[in-house]
Amino acid sequence: MPISVVMPALEMAQETGKLVAWRKKEGEAVAKGEILLEIETDKAVMEIESPGAGTLAGVKVSEGTVVPVGQTIAWILGPGEIPPVESKASPSLARVFSETPSRSPVVPRHPAQLETAGAKASPKARRLAKELGVDLTTLRGSGPGGEILAADIQAASEEKAHTPASPLQTLSPVARLMAERTAQSWTTVPHFFVVREVDASALNQARMEAIKALEKDGIKPTLTDFLIALVARALAKHPRMNASWSGNAIRLNPEVNVGVAIAVDDGVVTAVIREADKASLRGIATQRRGLADRAKQGKLRPADISGATFTISNLGMFQVDAFSAIITPPQAAVLAIGSVTDRVVAVESKAVVRPMMTLTLSTDHRVADGARAAAFLNDLAESILRSQ
Repeated sequence: MPISVVMPALEMAQETGKLVAWRKKEGEAVAKGEILLEIETDKAVMEIESPGAGTLAGVKVSEGTVVPVGQTIAWILGPGEIPPVESKASPSLARVFSETPSRSPVVPRHPAQLETAGAKASPKARRLAKELGVDLTTLRGSGPGGEILAADIQAASEEKAHTPASPLQTLSPVARLMAERTAQSWTTVPHFFVVREVDASALNQARMEAIKALEKDGIKPTLTDFLIALVARALAKHPRMNASWSGNAIRLNPEVNVGVAIAVDDGVVTAVIREADKASLRGIATQRRGLADRAKQGKLRPADISGATFTISNLGMFQVDAFSAIITPPQAAVLAIGSVTDRVVAVESKAVVRPMMTLTLSTDHRVADGARAAAFLNDLAESILRSQ
């Protein structure tokens, strides 16, 4: 039976996807699970696997085309099969999305309505505004009762001529999606913040020892790798911090999947280390490096960016002392990590210099209260102090 290849929905609220490249040509054999095409969404370019085995046929969409989610773009055929003929009884999704909506007829207004429909202005001012391209609705008149006069139009035109146009920068799909989601989270999720300074001496020492032990394999663990491991273990002990808000209830996630914010040219993407509480430092470092490389190349796969239950955002490499991060719904929390910096602190009543780091935990108050967040952060801080 022919298997349809459709434009997949890889993200919430996704309506369309752009077909970047076919990895197989029409008429070529393809195995189930083999990479078939590349799709660009608002987040990244992702590789899509073939839904079945057979021959690629009936390709309907060329590279570079934006296609509605759910539309059939090709078929996978078995021996002797031919692509099905689409019914002409109903319009295709492509037609539905491409048709221009019908316009309502313009109803002319009665002359008596013209004054109330726009700004109050003298007839001469209206004629001059039309000639000079001045929008009456943007002006405050200097005449009686706020009436716009010809002099107001002339002044506005001269000011416009001497005001340089402000440059506009078009947002990329990744940057636009990040702007939309952070704004939605900040305005709908009740954030609260818990801050803790931690001595990173033992963490630095543990990292140096790990680098020596793994350098023969070409693996160089970062502080982020260590923190992923420590955060994952703390999450396993504090399941409410690994939970999700589902609208009217709290869902305890069965896996600890730690998302890591990665800066790319046009925004930030979050890649996922799956079951991080069960992974070794070697495994975490290898996974994170692979995810970072694919993110910078725009080659993240759907599995790379889905399913995170908690997120880490580390800006320490940018010499940021501390910051507060915005939660990614439906996750319960996000941990912001500042740089490790030598500071003077009190140890046994003496002033000493220690490499200190600031952790800021942003938490959804619907999922966890202050006591739970503080207990989690305290356990995490203790594990950093021990680096075990």
